[in-house]
Amino acid sequence: MDAGHQSFAAGQSRVAGDISVQGLAEWVGDASRRLTDLVADLDDDQLVGPQLPIVNPLLWEVGHVTWFEETFVLRRALCEPPVIGRGDAIWDSGAIPHDTRWSLLLPSRQETLDYAAEVTSRVLDRLARPEASAQLRHIARYAVHHHDMHTEALTYTRQTLGYPPPVLPGMPADPPGTQAAVVAEAGPLVGDVALPGGQFLLGADRDEAFVHDNEKWIHPVELEPFEIARAPVTQAEYARFVDDGGYLRRELWGDAGWAWRTETAAQLPVYWRRGPDGWERRDFDRWVALEPHRPVLHVCWYEADAFCRWANRRLPTEAEWEAAAIGEPAGSSGWKPVRRRFPWGEDPIAARHANLDWRHMGAVDVGAYPGGDSASGCRQMIGNVWEWTSSTFSPYPNFEQDAYRDNSWPWFGSRKVLRGGAWATRARLMRTTVRNYFTPDRRDVLAGFRTASSR
Repeated sequence: MDAGHQSFAAGQSRVAGDISVQGLAEWVGDASRRLTDLVADLDDDQLVGPQLPIVNPLLWEVGHVTWFEETFVLRRALCEPPVIGRGDAIWDSGAIPHDTRWSLLLPSRQETLDYAAEVTSRVLDRLARPEASAQLRHIARYAVHHHDMHTEALTYTRQTLGYPPPVLPGMPADPPGTQAAVVAEAGPLVGDVALPGGQFLLGADRDEAFVHDNEKWIHPVELEPFEIARAPVTQAEYARFVDDGGYLRRELWGDAGWAWRTETAAQLPVYWRRGPDGWERRDFDRWVALEPHRPVLHVCWYEADAFCRWANRRLPTEAEWEAAAIGEPAGSSGWKPVRRRFPWGEDPIAARHANLDWRHMGAVDVGAYPGGDSASGCRQMIGNVWEWTSSTFSPYPNFEQDAYRDNSWPWFGSRKVLRGGAWATRARLMRTTVRNYFTPDRRDVLAGFRTASSR
C-alpha cells in the first residue's frame, strides 16, 4: 500500500457520507462482530485450512482485515503507534506473497481476536471524540466496507473448504411457511426486456455519499439497442447446457476458455454431481437436490460465456447491465437523462428489495423480490448473485485513485467485471454502480450471470 497517493476523500462532496456518527459507530462494531462470528465455530486446524490459490488461511484473514482498519484509521489518519509491532510483517497483503501466508508465525487465535477487539475499541473511541474530523469518519467507513468485502469472502471460503454454514447470531430463522421461506420458493422469471440504444451515463454521480475509486465518475457511453434477460440464468437452464454436452463442445468455448476447461477437466459446475435422483449441489457441508429456479452459482466467466454461445446469446456489457438496472428508457428514442439511485427508485435498500446480508443463507429463486424490479422490468439487479458481464475491468475515463492503491489499479486489464451483489453482500456496501472484479477462471465466488442479445 502506498500512502503517498490521493486521499480517500478525493472527489467526495460529502466526506462523512450519508450516515450519522452514531450510525457509523454501529457499523464499525457490527463489522468487527461479523468478522469474528464467521470463524467462531471453527477449530484451530480449520482456521488454517489447506493451501489453495483461491483462499487465505482464515486466521490470517481476520488479522489482515483488522490490520487494514488499524493502519488506515489509527496509524495513518491519526499517527498513532501500531498495536502489534510486527503487524506489517505478517498482515500486509500487498507485501506478503500469498503462498507464504500458511508458513507465517501468526499470533494465536485468542491473540488475534483480542487484537480485533482492541482495534475496534480504539476506533470507536476516536470516532466519539469531539475533534473527530469528517475525513476520519470517511476513512473509518472505508475500513467498514473493507470488512464487508472480506466477510463475504470468508463466507464463500467456508463453501470452498466444505465447512458448515456459518452460525450468525441475530439472524432470523426461516421455518417452513414463513414469508421468507415463500420468497425463497418464488419460481422462475422468463423472458427479455427490449431496451433502446443511445447515450447513457455510466458510473457514480459526484454527489453520491460514498463510492470506491473504480466507480469514478459518471461519463457518457453509447449503447446499441439490445435485449437483456429479466432474471439470471437458473440452475435448470444451466443443467440443460451440461446435459447437452456443453463442456465437451469446442465450438462453444473461446480459446482461453477451452484452455481453462482442458486444464481443469471441468465437465460441470464445481459443486455439482449426479445423484441417484438427479442433479445435486454441495451447499457448504451437505449435498442437496438442485433447486431448478434458483440462479446458477459458482460458475466462472468462461463457463458463463460458453453457456451464452450455446444459447445463441451473449453476456451484457457492464454499461448495458447498468442501463437495465437504473436507466429509464424514453420509449424507443433513447434514455432519459435522469437515472435512478437503485433499480426500484430512490428509497434505501430494504428487506423487500433484495436478498442481501445472509438473509436466507443462500440464493433464492430468480422470481423472488419483485419489489426490487428496475424501470426496465429486470429483477434482482441487486442481491442474490453477482453477475458476470462481458467487460474487462478498466478505469473509467475520469478515474481518481483512492489512497488504497491496491483496491483497483493493479487489477485493471486482467479481470472481468461483475455487478449487483450476492446473498452474502452487505446492503450498506451496495450501490448499483458498484463494480466487482475477478479473473475469468474463478468459480468460488458467489457469481452467476444473465444473458443479453443485440437487436
